[in-house]
Amino acid sequence: MFLDLDWKYMLTIVLLVYLGVNVIVYFLQDYLMFKPEKLAKDFKFHYENQEIEEYNIETRDGAIINGLRFKTQNPKGVVFYLKGNSKSIKGWGKFAVDFTRHSYDVVMVDYRGFGKSTGRRTQKAIKRDLQLVYNKLRENVAEKYIILYGRSLGSGFATKLASMNNPRMLILDAPYYSLSKVAKKYVPFMPLSLLIKFPMPTYKWLRYVKCPVHIIHGTDDKLIPYKTSVKLSKIQPAITTLHTVIGGGHKNLNTFESYHKMLETIITVKPKPVNLVGSSIGVKHSTKK
Repeated sequence: MFLDLDWKYMLTIVLLVYLGVNVIVYFLQDYLMFKPEKLAKDFKFHYENQEIEEYNIETRDGAIINGLRFKTQNPKGVVFYLKGNSKSIKGWGKFAVDFTRHSYDVVMVDYRGFGKSTGRRTQKAIKRDLQLVYNKLRENVAEKYIILYGRSLGSGFATKLASMNNPRMLILDAPYYSLSKVAKKYVPFMPLSLLIKFPMPTYKWLRYVKCPVHIIHGTDDKLIPYKTSVKLSKIQPAITTLHTVIGGGHKNLNTFESYHKMLETIITVKPKPVNLVGSSIGVKHSTKK
């Protein structure tokens, strides 16, 4: 009898602890998931050999979205660069040169709570903010000259934007299938489909993208495995190209020459239709019976 009571008591304790951890994860996940860097309102951005313009956009709920435009002479178009999870555009701005050197303006913004941007951070609010910025862009630039570039966390938001608009192309750098899948890898015992406030289902949004999609991923990415991009590339294979950086990790693709060659080809070379006449496309291997 006492053993039966001890078993029930222990089970109750385990269940209470499990529920307690779930409650903590639900209410604190914003602090656990995001790693923002705050910047003072009077902080001055500066980048060597880069001409920049800072701007602030007020949202309908009163938040301020702070951003930068890296400007070039006679731009071919504009790259809307949606950054990763850590820090602010203060640090991410150094990557704008990978596009400005090819005569593309670059627009970067800080998500709510990052840098100088304000407002309560939710998935819906960030999607709405980015659409607002996109709307501002297309007031001055035709969509056929807008490239969406999503890096890691930003890949989901970039895909959502592309699914609702008609940019020239979508480039995904180390994208995730969904944030729920990434989180499940670290806490497999928790019901994340019920808990997570930022599920970010990139794979669902990708189904509705109509423009060309380019996915860049390193084979040695430990945070978001390369196989994730292989899966994503199969969702719309007719418009998707997978670019593989052999040996690339999650944060060091820019240190590989192959990455820069891929990027240059993607944004500067106009795709040409392939003439399949006379090719082996209709030839099938014989099979032994």
